[in-house]
Amino acid sequence: MRAMITGIVVGLVPAVVSAQGAVKRTNPDGLSRPTGYSHVVEVTGPVKTIYVAGQVALDKDGNVVGARDMKAQTEQVFRNLETALAAAGAKFGDVVKMNTYITDMSKAPAVREVRARYFGEVTPASTLVQVVALARPELMLEIEVIAAVREGARVVPASR
Repeated sequence: MRAMITGIVVGLVPAVVSAQGAVKRTNPDGLSRPTGYSHVVEVTGPVKTIYVAGQVALDKDGNVVGARDMKAQTEQVFRNLETALAAAGAKFGDVVKMNTYITDMSKAPAVREVRARYFGEVTPASTLVQVVALARPELMLEIEVIAAVREGARVVPASR
């Protein structure tokens, strides 16, 4: 009996997963200096990955916010992203990838201005493209994100 108990305890010790995880953001020499994003984001260690579907400028009741106003729509989109991230236990500093789709590239400075307030110096890898249209004609942009949140230490049953 005593040997069996010892075996169980010893078997669990190696199965404790470290909470060490890291997110490294890099802008390698040889690539242009990015404004408001990182060229490379590496995630290592135990993390929870969160995928947030494309968010548009709809309020919680489904009404369009800021028709024909890129800055107002961007503000609503970022509020929606913040709500979605928080629901999964994340924040903007946890975002590692962002895809932005806009219908008019000349309005990109308004998007960048709002994005800079939400991300600051901790920027995700990012893609910005112009599209012909979104789901509704009054929508001017859609943004989707992927976040990585470090998980705490976990005890995992030892494998046999």
